[in-house]
Amino acid sequence: MSHTPHPVVQHAPFPFPDGRFPRNLGAVVQRTVAEGHLPALVVIHDDEGDWLIGDGLNDPNLPDASGIYCISCIAEHDPSIAETADLQPGSAAHRDGPELPWTVRPFTYEDDED
Repeated sequence: MSHTPHPVVQHAPFPFPDGRFPRNLGAVVQRTVAEGHLPALVVIHDDEGDWLIGDGLNDPNLPDASGIYCISCIAEHDPSIAETADLQPGSAAHRDGPELPWTVRPFTYEDDED
Protein backbone atom coordinates (compact mmCIF):
# COMPACT_ATOMS: atom_id res chain seq x y z
CA MET A 1 0.00 0.00 0.00
CA SER A 2 1.39 3.41 -0.86
CA HIS A 3 1.00 6.73 0.85
CA THR A 4 -2.18 8.58 0.04
CA PRO A 5 -1.94 11.00 -2.91
CA HIS A 6 -3.74 13.81 -1.06
CA PRO A 7 -2.24 15.63 1.92
CA VAL A 8 -3.14 14.31 5.32
CA VAL A 9 -3.89 16.29 8.44
CA GLN A 10 -2.79 15.36 11.95
CA HIS A 11 -6.06 16.26 13.67
CA ALA A 12 -9.73 16.54 12.76
CA PRO A 13 -12.69 17.64 14.87
CA PHE A 14 -13.90 14.73 17.00
CA PRO A 15 -16.35 13.02 17.10
CA PHE A 16 -16.24 12.45 13.37
CA PRO A 17 -19.30 13.09 11.19
CA ASP A 18 -21.22 9.87 10.54
CA GLY A 19 -18.81 8.04 12.86
CA ARG A 20 -16.33 7.59 10.02
CA PHE A 21 -12.67 8.54 9.77
CA PRO A 22 -12.23 11.75 7.74
CA ARG A 23 -10.75 11.03 4.30
CA ASN A 24 -7.61 13.09 4.92
CA LEU A 25 -6.87 12.19 8.57
CA GLY A 26 -3.36 10.86 9.01
CA ALA A 27 -2.24 8.25 11.51
CA VAL A 28 1.09 6.82 12.58
CA VAL A 29 0.85 3.29 11.22
CA GLN A 30 3.31 0.45 11.53
CA ARG A 31 4.57 -0.47 8.08
CA THR A 32 3.76 -4.14 8.73
CA VAL A 33 0.08 -3.12 8.89
CA ALA A 34 0.20 -0.45 6.16
CA GLU A 35 1.84 -2.87 3.73
CA GLY A 36 -0.56 -5.70 4.59
CA HIS A 37 2.01 -8.06 6.14
CA LEU A 38 0.28 -8.20 9.54
CA PRO A 39 -3.22 -7.28 10.75
CA ALA A 40 -3.91 -4.28 12.93
CA LEU A 41 -4.28 -5.47 16.51
CA VAL A 42 -3.92 -2.10 18.27
CA VAL A 43 -5.54 1.27 17.52
CA ILE A 44 -4.71 4.19 19.81
CA HIS A 45 -6.39 7.60 20.00
CA ASP A 46 -4.10 9.43 22.41
CA ASP A 47 -4.88 12.38 24.70
CA GLU A 48 -3.49 14.81 22.12
CA GLY A 49 -5.85 13.57 19.40
CA ASP A 50 -3.23 11.58 17.48
CA TRP A 51 -4.07 8.17 16.01
CA LEU A 52 -1.69 5.22 15.97
CA ILE A 53 -2.22 1.79 14.44
CA GLY A 54 0.02 -1.15 15.21
CA ASP A 55 0.43 -4.87 14.76
CA GLY A 56 0.73 -5.47 18.52
CA LEU A 57 3.85 -7.60 18.00
CA ASN A 58 6.73 -5.48 16.76
CA ASP A 59 8.27 -2.35 18.28
CA PRO A 60 6.72 0.63 16.46
CA ASN A 61 9.53 2.90 17.68
CA LEU A 62 12.32 1.24 15.70
CA PRO A 63 13.74 3.28 12.80
CA ASP A 64 11.50 3.03 9.71
CA ALA A 65 9.00 0.80 11.55
CA SER A 66 6.15 3.30 11.15
CA GLY A 67 5.01 6.03 8.82
CA ILE A 68 2.19 8.52 8.32
CA TYR A 69 -0.70 7.07 6.33
CA CYS A 70 -4.27 8.07 5.59
CA ILE A 71 -6.26 6.20 8.24
CA SER A 72 -9.35 5.83 6.04
CA CYS A 73 -7.15 4.30 3.32
CA ILE A 74 -5.81 1.76 5.81
CA ALA A 75 -9.40 1.04 6.89
CA GLU A 76 -10.37 0.36 3.25
CA HIS A 77 -7.97 -2.59 3.29
CA ASP A 78 -8.99 -3.67 6.80
CA PRO A 79 -12.62 -2.58 7.34
CA SER A 80 -12.51 -3.64 11.00
CA ILE A 81 -10.32 -0.59 11.69
CA ALA A 82 -13.32 1.59 10.80
CA GLU A 83 -15.03 0.15 13.90
CA THR A 84 -12.61 2.19 16.02
CA ALA A 85 -13.52 5.62 14.58
CA ASP A 86 -15.48 6.43 17.75
CA LEU A 87 -12.54 5.65 20.03
CA GLN A 88 -12.38 8.43 22.61
CA PRO A 89 -9.15 10.40 23.17
CA GLY A 90 -7.02 8.65 25.78
CA SER A 91 -8.21 5.19 24.71
CA ALA A 92 -6.79 2.17 22.93
CA ALA A 93 -8.55 -0.70 21.20
CA HIS A 94 -6.85 -4.09 21.28
CA ARG A 95 -7.68 -7.50 19.88
CA ASP A 96 -5.91 -10.86 19.81
CA GLY A 97 -6.62 -11.61 16.15
CA PRO A 98 -7.99 -10.01 13.00
CA GLU A 99 -11.41 -11.70 13.29
CA LEU A 100 -11.87 -10.95 16.98
CA PRO A 101 -13.73 -7.98 18.52
CA TRP A 102 -11.93 -4.89 19.78
CA THR A 103 -11.53 -4.37 23.54
CA VAL A 104 -11.22 -0.73 24.61
CA ARG A 105 -9.13 0.43 27.56
CA PRO A 106 -7.74 3.73 28.82
CA PHE A 107 -4.37 4.58 27.28
CA THR A 108 -1.37 6.59 28.47
CA TYR A 109 2.17 6.55 27.20
CA GLU A 110 4.54 4.69 29.53
CA ASP A 111 6.74 7.77 29.94
CA ASP A 112 3.75 9.95 30.99
CA GLU A 113 4.13 8.71 34.55
CA ASP A 114 7.16 10.96 35.19
